[in-house]
Amino acid sequence: MKRSSGVRIAATVAVSALSLALVTGCSDSGSGDAKDSTNSASSSSPSAPAAKPLTTAELEKLLLTQGEVEGYKVTSGDDTLPKSKSEVKTDKAECDPLAWSTGGLAPGDTDANASNSVAEDKASTATAQPEDAADLFDVNLTFVGLSSYEGDGAAKAMKAVSDGVTACSGGYSLAAGDDDGKVTKVASEKGSGLGDESLAFVETVDMGGEGTATFHTEVVRKGNTIATFYAVNIAALSTGGAADIPAAVVEAQVAKLK
Repeated sequence: MKRSSGVRIAATVAVSALSLALVTGCSDSGSGDAKDSTNSASSSSPSAPAAKPLTTAELEKLLLTQGEVEGYKVTSGDDTLPKSKSEVKTDKAECDPLAWSTGGLAPGDTDANASNSVAEDKASTATAQPEDAADLFDVNLTFVGLSSYEGDGAAKAMKAVSDGVTACSGGYSLAAGDDDGKVTKVASEKGSGLGDESLAFVETVDMGGEGTATFHTEVVRKGNTIATFYAVNIAALSTGGAADIPAAVVEAQVAKLK
């Protein structure tokens, strides 16, 4: 598997479309100080509330839009994100929620799902032209997914992701479209601690004979709605670096959830 295919598998999206999205504007700083990888707000419990689940149309209205996070460019993500779970397959059912979370898909059992991508708009802050083409790809692109659930579905989805981090710690095989790859390691890490419940994990991906790459994902529950965040930086892959999930993006998106 070539490096471009590794990127595509890790992001569960087509690298050509991802490249186009990156060229239009992208990137950011780290996620800053964080709390434990699995957190519950002191005033709430993991049990999902009785609120009516949101529809896909309602979730789309809750996604971040252009201008809501200063210095960031928001795009629909339609060309870079998988359209359904059938496009993303693993060799272990326990690992499915992890793979879905990285593709902006619902990590749990629901048809209510919406997604887009958010990246720093370098064009708005640039003071000089990039020195070479590689600089155009030195940007972090964050895939954001929203999903809503009935009853305790959101809490169950969070547990499925948490259980998956443990069950899949030794890695799993992943196929997206015509490409396949290998996640060699999964581990929990510190996340934002936002919402009623949150967790974060890091995956190490085999880049097909060209070393490994590291990718970060965060999943946050607020009520019966779940937000997933996954970051990619193509330029960082060549040096073994990783893209951090921007704290500003997570904070702004979670603040919009009901």
